[in-house]
Amino acid sequence: MTEFTGVKQPEFDTMASKHTEAARRLEELAQALHSELQSAGLDTSPAARLRQLAGRVTTQAEDLRRRQKLVHELQRQKVTFGRSTPTGSFLEMPDSLDAAKGLLDGTLAGRAALKAADGDAKTLAELETYASRSGDAEFVKAFLGALGAQGVTRLPGSLAARLSDARIHGDSAVMARLSSQGKKALRMLSTALAKGTDPKNPAYVGDGFLKNLVVEGRAEHKAGNTRYSGYQAQALIWRAHDGQPPFSKEFMEVVGRDLIVYEHEQRKDQWAASRDMLGRPFGGIQIPILDLAGALGLGTMLRPGSQASSPGMKDQSSVVEDLFHAAKSNREASQALLNHTPAGWKESVLDYLLTTRWDASRFLGDYKPISDMLVTATTGQDATSKKLAAEMTKILADEMRGAFSKADSGNLEIKNRDVFDRYTPLSYSLSRAIAANIDQLSRLLLNHATFDQVTAKDMSYALALAAADDGAFEALIRAQTEHMRAALGTVPPVGLNASNAERLGFTKDDVKEFDFDGDGRVDKADIMQFLTDRTVEEARPFSHIVEIRRQVLIAQGLDDEKADEALKTMVGDAIGLLPVPGAKQVGQLATGAFGDLVGKGYDKFAGTAYDAVAEHIAQQMAQRGRSLDEAHRTLADNRLAVERLAEQMLATAMLNNGLLDEVNIKDQAFATGNPLTIKPFAEMSVQEYSQFLAWVRKKGGDSDLFDRFSGTFRSTSEVDDYLGLQIPSSPGGGE
Repeated sequence: MTEFTGVKQPEFDTMASKHTEAARRLEELAQALHSELQSAGLDTSPAARLRQLAGRVTTQAEDLRRRQKLVHELQRQKVTFGRSTPTGSFLEMPDSLDAAKGLLDGTLAGRAALKAADGDAKTLAELETYASRSGDAEFVKAFLGALGAQGVTRLPGSLAARLSDARIHGDSAVMARLSSQGKKALRMLSTALAKGTDPKNPAYVGDGFLKNLVVEGRAEHKAGNTRYSGYQAQALIWRAHDGQPPFSKEFMEVVGRDLIVYEHEQRKDQWAASRDMLGRPFGGIQIPILDLAGALGLGTMLRPGSQASSPGMKDQSSVVEDLFHAAKSNREASQALLNHTPAGWKESVLDYLLTTRWDASRFLGDYKPISDMLVTATTGQDATSKKLAAEMTKILADEMRGAFSKADSGNLEIKNRDVFDRYTPLSYSLSRAIAANIDQLSRLLLNHATFDQVTAKDMSYALALAAADDGAFEALIRAQTEHMRAALGTVPPVGLNASNAERLGFTKDDVKEFDFDGDGRVDKADIMQFLTDRTVEEARPFSHIVEIRRQVLIAQGLDDEKADEALKTMVGDAIGLLPVPGAKQVGQLATGAFGDLVGKGYDKFAGTAYDAVAEHIAQQMAQRGRSLDEAHRTLADNRLAVERLAEQMLATAMLNNGLLDEVNIKDQAFATGNPLTIKPFAEMSVQEYSQFLAWVRKKGGDSDLFDRFSGTFRSTSEVDDYLGLQIPSSPGGGE
């Protein structure tokens, strides 16, 4: 605690009493003076000033009485201790009343928790009454200070042991009570621990507390007849956490990293034995260190909320998976755990978790904590996120190489199902990591670059795993759709020149770049050339994703023309029609076409990611009961869905940039108003929308653009080369 004032209790009591008496007398004097002045017909302002003084003294007296009450309670509860000095004995009194209340309540809550850890059943209910105070910094510091790292460890250990005893004896009433109270206590502990171990939080209790958590985590503890390691008990607190506030990177650097090393030290000999010649015939089971609830067979009885993670997972949970659950709410925390190589190790923690330790995660089938943590750690745009995304992609690509080969048909086949199935739980988190770095796919395919150590061939094998999952495939398609829309968003408007460049948000150098024919003005021919180049470039990554998806479906014995509902929905909701966020100019016809779909409500989404904008517009479309493209109902495969999506995006890009402004729309069913403009998309019928797309193809030159997209998109030679699916390989490959 800081900011204390020392007080002598007898003198403090006297001061509080005299202030109260002075306030009363001043108020009486003010009333009497006011009456006398008023009777004499004199100015009563002196009485008003005296009354103001009485009010201030009254306020001070009330404050002193509150402090006096707290001092008495703090002393009665032995929360503060006196100090003897040559001038007398003093009690420490926090300057802030809130701090004093936090000190009192936090200390009492800590003592209740310690009694609960000793087996006192009544104090659990008492502890529950302080749950609402866990957001207060002074309370948390006093609470954790009273508990200490040992108490933090012992409380969940005691709860689990008592719950186990009740289960063994079939006492369902006690089980229900302990489960309910225990969950609340663990949630309170998790909130306090997250705050108290974060140096940026005012509740931080110091570096020493973090180090003591490690000491207690590695130590052996006992509750009744139950012996357990401290980490097994602490893990119950981590799993109870709801992410608010998140655990800090410092917690993961000290406690989290040590736990990873600790489990490795405890299990490495057993895990090695499970993989040797003698252990292999018995299944090579790699058992992690279970948390105390898992070790005692308590299932989720001490887990707040319905946090049973993955479908089919066991009721048990491990200390490391519980740590992943705590880390997943904070990018810095998850990265602090993964982006680290422990002393004496030759592999990073990320590599270790995905290779050496992976079978321990598979033992429990508890994949959600690690998947969520990987998504958090790898999907940012910071350097560490990109580094971890590349490392994860490379690791899983190397693992997948042994899973696939070429079938007699020339298509992909799974030659080692065990290897493929081993890593399919990571399909979604891998796809999210790739999606967050979707620009790297274009660089790999178009520029023969590398993504850290990942080559185009590595990426192809990684995609074979990522695209195997429906949700993962959707994430990849959405990311590449955003990439194409962003690329088309760089298209300049018709009529751009040196004189209007600055007004339209361009530079004179931009004019030179876009002016292909060198006439000083960006005209329709220049823009069509630019669109053609971008269209071909964007078709290649789309082709790679969709063809690998098709091959993986074939390899699994599924329908290679499977149409994913997500893609059909994207097309049906006209997601491809969305204007590009931050577009520098919208053509005259486009203004009418988008209507109020992109009015004030859209502005806040400018420059945001695809999913946010798409969700915003799709919701508006749904509210109007419109689905502009009924053709999606007849889509037979993913290729047709992506081609339909590309057609929408190309038409939108042409519309946005004024390429269609001078094209006659007279007698068109989708035209309206005077002067004629395109009917807002939200008001078009299915037939009108189809006629609009046909008009763009015929009159605007979109047909040539679409043909270029489709021709490139349907060329699969690069996938064949990278995955070795044809002999000899088709031309156009290369790493």
